[in-house]
Amino acid sequence: MDKFCLKWNDYEKNLGTAFNDLREQEELFNVSLISEDGSQVEAHKVVLSACSPFFRNIITRNARHPHPLLFLKGVKHRDLVSLLDFMYRGQVNIAQEDLSTFLSVAEELKVKGLTQGQKAQTTSPSSVNTEKNKNKEQSPQ
Repeated sequence: MDKFCLKWNDYEKNLGTAFNDLREQEELFNVSLISEDGSQVEAHKVVLSACSPFFRNIITRNARHPHPLLFLKGVKHRDLVSLLDFMYRGQVNIAQEDLSTFLSVAEELKVKGLTQGQKAQTTSPSSVNTEKNKNKEQSPQ
């Protein structure tokens, strides 16, 4: 009996877009994260678990709680929102003066793509300008 492989083009892109849409429309949240200043941010367990073994461990160990509330000691609201932006969109813009703190929090929370052993592309404004300048120097005018 023959089998056919059916493939959804752009599956990964569509899935990422779907989770980001759920976040932006504030639908189906099932975990609350509290930053050090007491600000509450809602998220989806599946996204946190997929992006961080730290969160996956906590969420799976406490699976009987339908909507856990997680206090993240030492994590600023700004960094928490930026980390969620990265998890949901796959990229985030961080001011240079905030980068060190942001990466430190990402390392502590083991966010994939931002921790050691995980490749994340960072582009500084100076490297972008340098690349543009190189291209201008190489192109005939």
